[in-house]
Amino acid sequence: MKLIFIHGSGGCCESWQYQTDHFKNSEAINLPGHPDGDLCPSIKEYATWLRTYIHDRGYTDVVIAGHSLGGAIALQYALDYPEDLAGIITIGSGGRLKVHPDVLKLLETAVADPSRPVDLNGNTYDLIDPALATVIKKRALENTPAAFLNDLKACNAFDVMEALSTITVPVLAIVGDQDIMTPPKYTRFMVEKIIGARSVIIPGGTHFVFAEKPAEVNQAIEGFIRSL
Repeated sequence: MKLIFIHGSGGCCESWQYQTDHFKNSEAINLPGHPDGDLCPSIKEYATWLRTYIHDRGYTDVVIAGHSLGGAIALQYALDYPEDLAGIITIGSGGRLKVHPDVLKLLETAVADPSRPVDLNGNTYDLIDPALATVIKKRALENTPAAFLNDLKACNAFDVMEALSTITVPVLAIVGDQDIMTPPKYTRFMVEKIIGARSVIIPGGTHFVFAEKPAEVNQAIEGFIRSL
C-alpha cells in the first residue's frame, strides 16, 4: 500500500510535513507547475497526470489523501481509475468547489501586475506552527499567483456532485469544524452520497486542519488505513 498526499491550490508538498514525518512510507508530491512543469487547467487533467505519476513508479494499492484541490483530484481519480486505489482521503474538500468571484478577481489582478502588493494569505496560516507557515508562504510565492489562480479556476469548474454515489472505493472525509472555505456540510453531503464513506470532523480546525491539528488528523488516517 502506498499513501500519497496531494496539496491544495497553489500549495506544496512541504505542507504535509506532519504527515510524512508520521507515515514513514508515505509521499507528498508537488503537482505540475508548482513550480516545475506545466500547470493542468482542470481537475480531470490533474488526475490523469497523477495516474501517470503513479504508474511510472509502479505503485499499487494506492491511498490518495488530498487537501481541497487535492481532495477533488482524489475524488476524480476514484471516479476515473478506481482499479488503482485502496482508498481515498479528502481533507477540507467536496464534490463541488465553487470559488467566490472576488477571490478570482484578486488573483487576476496579482497576475496582471506583479508589482502591485496583494495579500493572498490573510489569516489562513494563523493556527499553523510559525516555522511551517513560513515554509508554506515561501513556497506559495515560488509557485506564483498564476498557479494559485489556475488551481482555483479548476476548483471552480469542478462538480461531481451527481457522480458521488458511483464511487466504489473506501472514502474517509476529514474537515475542521471551523472551516469556512469548505465547510463541514460539504463533507456531510459526500458521506451521505458515497456508500460506506465515513467522516471525521476535527474541533477547532480550519481549512488547513491537517497542519493545525496533526495528531488528530494522523489518528484518523491511521484508523482508516487499518480498516482497509
